[in-house]
Amino acid sequence: MRRLGDIDLAEESLQEAFARASSAWSAEVPERPDAWLYTVARNAGIDRLRRDDALRRRLARDARVLDTAVADAEAGSSAEGDPGIGAALDDDEAGDERIRLLLLCCHPALSRDSQIALTLRLAGGLTTREIAAAFVVDEAVLGQRLSRAKRKIRDAGIPLAMPEQPGERASLLCDILGLIFNEGYLSHAGDGAEATRVVLADAAIELTAIAADALPDEPELGGLLALELFQRSRHDARIGPDGALVPLGEQDRDVWDRSAIRRGFLALGAATSSRRLGPWTLRALIEAEHAIAPSSAATNWARIVRYYDLLLGAAPSDTTRLNRAVAIAEAGDPVGALAAVEGLDSFGGYYLWHAVRADLLLRTGRRADARAAWARASALTSNPAERALLARREREAGS
Repeated sequence: MRRLGDIDLAEESLQEAFARASSAWSAEVPERPDAWLYTVARNAGIDRLRRDDALRRRLARDARVLDTAVADAEAGSSAEGDPGIGAALDDDEAGDERIRLLLLCCHPALSRDSQIALTLRLAGGLTTREIAAAFVVDEAVLGQRLSRAKRKIRDAGIPLAMPEQPGERASLLCDILGLIFNEGYLSHAGDGAEATRVVLADAAIELTAIAADALPDEPELGGLLALELFQRSRHDARIGPDGALVPLGEQDRDVWDRSAIRRGFLALGAATSSRRLGPWTLRALIEAEHAIAPSSAATNWARIVRYYDLLLGAAPSDTTRLNRAVAIAEAGDPVGALAAVEGLDSFGGYYLWHAVRADLLLRTGRRADARAAWARASALTSNPAERALLARREREAGS
């Protein structure tokens, strides 16, 4: 994109390189496959620019881009023959380009839906069909959304460049990647046909790792990466044989992925070394307490409550207040927790509010009220695994 000046042309040129590779590599794969693809794609794009007079006239206004493209074409071999690899990106430069692309995808001029779709399509490598399936959106609708976003980037002249002050854009990137991971961790899109969408969760982890490595002065990216890894480590223990979610306190912790947990602590260490504890890092610290505890009973719930207090100071929200109430109950005060939850009356249409309230009602001896609250929570959720868990809780409260 940086060489050719157009997102669509860059994508089409890369697809042409893949097509040529499927034939050219049948006998032997080149020593640097990535460099081969980059060079063939670049040359294919330049060839198309030369053939398209109208596009050439438009791009002529940007002498730097055009001069660079022509110089590269004259210095390199023809895309029809041996492309050579002398002008290809080295690994460090390719990493720099990818973080620029990530920051472009979350430009504040784009809508949130466009930011998510572009991030997964351009930086994450997912196809339009995969993204549409993940968010239960019609493929044609998503394609139009992507086209509008690319057109806005092109018409506004938004450059593929590192912002002078990347902090604000990095914060937006955290939010986008966090949303992508959360939808993969527990799907709430559409009719909830799947409990989890692993392809989204893993794409978010990969992109967060790239961003955290490229922007070491933005500790929240490291905090988000730690949070994602801690939660991803529990994947195999989260779904029971009946398809229902297994609550954290009932999970077999021997099944947790210890490699992911170790990576999470490395990322958390980097994030906390700056002593700037933002919301994502504080959430990761909470998850770290679960990761190190041998059982739910051995978890340091009092420390988790303190982390939630800090999180409320950094990013106040009713969701955080609801989670804090759960920690208060686990720390030994279900009555105080219930009072805190019932004070969040704006959450009346949120299934988790009813689920947490049901658990606290049962703990305080109000079994009939608990059954009603679990029934309401089950009716409000679209995720089948959550619905199965809530229905089981309702049955258990009636026994």
